[in-house]
Amino acid sequence: MTERFTGRTAIVTGAGSGIGRSTALRLSREGARVVASDVFGGRIDALMSDINGAGVVGDISEQATVDEILATAGERVDVLANVAGIMDGFLPPHELDDATWHRVLGVNLTGPMMLTRAVLPTMMAAGKGSIVNVASEASLRGSTSGTAYTTSKHALIGLTRSTSVFYADQGIRCNAVCPGAVITNIEAAPRSEFGIGVIGKYFANLPSMAEPERIAAAICWLASDDSLNVTGTILASDGGWSAT
Repeated sequence: MTERFTGRTAIVTGAGSGIGRSTALRLSREGARVVASDVFGGRIDALMSDINGAGVVGDISEQATVDEILATAGERVDVLANVAGIMDGFLPPHELDDATWHRVLGVNLTGPMMLTRAVLPTMMAAGKGSIVNVASEASLRGSTSGTAYTTSKHALIGLTRSTSVFYADQGIRCNAVCPGAVITNIEAAPRSEFGIGVIGKYFANLPSMAEPERIAAAICWLASDDSLNVTGTILASDGGWSAT
């Protein structure tokens, strides 16, 4: 394992499990001090013995949590990996309730925006930094999930591209990874018979599910200096699903 992040501080959300945990572990193994955030305190407690860094328990859609993450990171933030995300039960528009809409967009879009906004002054002062957003196959098509999740992940691509344009001259890069099916414990139980009946028809071309470490490898590449010439890129890591 290389030490691409020695002396650097990285923030990882959704770090308690799945892609976030794998990303936090890899960044730490490669030398980073990791500020790991998750809404589940027990998961963060379990992670702390395996990484070099600190944990923050809280909801990233709340400003107080964002403030605590930044305070824990300190004066230097080299990497922000916006990994945390939630599903929407495959709800179509006519069954979509306000609570689900606001909750999904809050975690999947507003949280990454607030954290991006929070780290930018520090990165601008340093003249460098890397932000990696975990989008989704649902960022690329309308046939993988419900309306709230699909909308949030499409919008996250917009946040990624806009950020990359505004701060390219500041030495700050922003990219996104779009995973396909990944073995995680994200809650994805259908809440709509109509919704899963429609979406399920499009799963025929679904590749085999990937281990979260495969997505973490792509995130860490984009976060590292190995990808210094890459910004505004939307990288599909989906086993070729988006090519079908």
